[in-house]
Amino acid sequence: MTRTAPPRLYCIPATKAPVVAVFRRGPTRWSHVGRWDLVEQRYEPGAWLGGRIFPRRCDLSPDGRWLSYFAHKPSARWELGEAYVAVSKLPWLTALHAFKTCGTWTRGYFFTEDGSSVASDEAKLPIPFGLRSIPVVQFALERQRGWDEAPDSSPRDPRDNWDERRNARMQKRQPGGHRLLRVESLGWAGGEFGVEQAVDGLRVHYALESDGAIELMHDLQWADWDAQGRLLVATRSGRLEVRTLGGDRVVIQHVADLSLLEPDPTPPPPCAGHW
Repeated sequence: MTRTAPPRLYCIPATKAPVVAVFRRGPTRWSHVGRWDLVEQRYEPGAWLGGRIFPRRCDLSPDGRWLSYFAHKPSARWELGEAYVAVSKLPWLTALHAFKTCGTWTRGYFFTEDGSSVASDEAKLPIPFGLRSIPVVQFALERQRGWDEAPDSSPRDPRDNWDERRNARMQKRQPGGHRLLRVESLGWAGGEFGVEQAVDGLRVHYALESDGAIELMHDLQWADWDAQGRLLVATRSGRLEVRTLGGDRVVIQHVADLSLLEPDPTPPPPCAGHW
């Protein structure tokens, strides 16, 4: 019996809403997007794409409604080609606005709250957000969500144009608490697919610091705090969890198991086709 490899997961929380965009890769030629509602504690599966989405080159609007994603779909037969950036309504991939790129070296785009845009066609979106290119730096999305580079992080070589040649360390303080969440990159995994559930080629390890003690969390692919100080995680086995930390106890408040999902490219609902 063939053992199915666990999926690769990466999440992008909204900065002003209790919503998380979830990116799932697996099987290799398939990508999936979902919406994680932290209030209802519910996972809403969305679109499947027969291609690759680059999660670290995507973004979720501050209100949690809109997704900016960078995709490579070799079978694409539209005028924008196989590599493109699009804006859609989470958790769907119906392109409400899109433009082609020069290939997979594109950085992707993040939402601006002032509505300003520096996108390839300079189009103004009919929403209160604009688009700008994601900075060339490790953990660019995390930096926009309250993470800081740790004092002991390896410095960036000014000759390293793509910020690839170091193990960057980031940290984020627990809202309303004393714990410190840490993440460290382990460099570029090499090759298109990488190893150890690398996302966009980047391998990471998480750790939790509390009262001077550091707990390594090798079971996590992704983690962040929510506004209430709960720990949101994506495990290496393919589960989304909301964890409440109290003293020495960890209480798992919610679980969504994404490990057994199979590609199901059903048509999106009509509401996904308009702003």
